[in-house]
Amino acid sequence: MNFIESLNASWEKSASLLCVGLDPDPEKFPARLSGCHDAIFRFCVEIVDATADLVCCFKPQIAHFSAHRAETQLEDLIAYIHLNYPEIPVILDAKRGDIGSTAERYAAEAFIRYAADAVTVNPYMGGDSIAPYLAYPDKGIALLCRTSNPGSGDLQLLDTGGMKLYERVARLAADKWNSNRQCALVVGATYPAEIARIREITGDLPLLVPGIGAQGGDLRSTVEAGCATRGTGLIINSSRAILYADSVDPAGGARKAAREMRDAINRYRAPAPTVP
Repeated sequence: MNFIESLNASWEKSASLLCVGLDPDPEKFPARLSGCHDAIFRFCVEIVDATADLVCCFKPQIAHFSAHRAETQLEDLIAYIHLNYPEIPVILDAKRGDIGSTAERYAAEAFIRYAADAVTVNPYMGGDSIAPYLAYPDKGIALLCRTSNPGSGDLQLLDTGGMKLYERVARLAADKWNSNRQCALVVGATYPAEIARIREITGDLPLLVPGIGAQGGDLRSTVEAGCATRGTGLIINSSRAILYADSVDPAGGARKAAREMRDAINRYRAPAPTVP
C-alpha cells in the first residue's frame, strides 16, 4: 500500500487519530537504561509496544536521535515498527528543505536509509524543493503549512495578493504539488481557526497536527475544525505528554496517557468511531 492507503487503513483499524511522537531524551529515561548502548532504541520500543493498538501513526523526530549519534538506533526502530506493526505508518519528522541534488539525498535518507512511509518537508523554497520526494510515488510528504511555534506568523501570515502565505501553501499542496496524491500538511493545534481555513481550502487532505499537550493546543477546537468528511483526516501528534507521563514506568504511563488522549479525541469526532 502507499502512504495514504496505509493511513486510511490505520485510521479505520485503530479507530484513532492519535500519533505518538518519538522524541527520546535520555536524561528522562528510567535509571535501568543508564549505560545501555542502545538505550534510545529500547526506550522507544517500550513506548511503541505499549501504544501500538491506540495510534494511527508513529512519528520519530530525527534530531532527537542524531544529536546522540543514534541514527542506527533510528533505523532499527523503524524496522522494528514495520516488522511488528506493519499496519501503522511511520512519519519521519525531519523538516527537510533544500533543492536539487541535496533534496534528492534528503529524500533518499528518509525513504531508503530509514524506510519511512512519509517525511516532513519545508516547502518554503518552492516546488523544485519538493520534486525529489515525489520521485517516490508510494511515499508521503507532510508539508509545513501553518506551524505551531509562536514565531510562525512572522512569515506564514504575510499577505500574498489577498491570500495569507500559509493559505497559498495549502492551495499549492492540494492542487499543484499533490501529483502523487500522497501529500499531507502540517498545521499547529495552536491555531484552530486556521486549521478550519486549511480544511476549507484542501478538502480531505490529511493534516498532521502537533501542538496538543505540552504546547497548549485545544483538543476540542482542533478536532472540530480539522476532521474531514468521514471523521478522519487528522493525525494528532502528542510526544512529551505521552513519552514522559510516568518516570518510573514509562510504558505504563505512556499507555494510560495515549488511551486517554485517543478517547478524548474520539469524543469530539463526528461521526464517533467504534473502538475495537
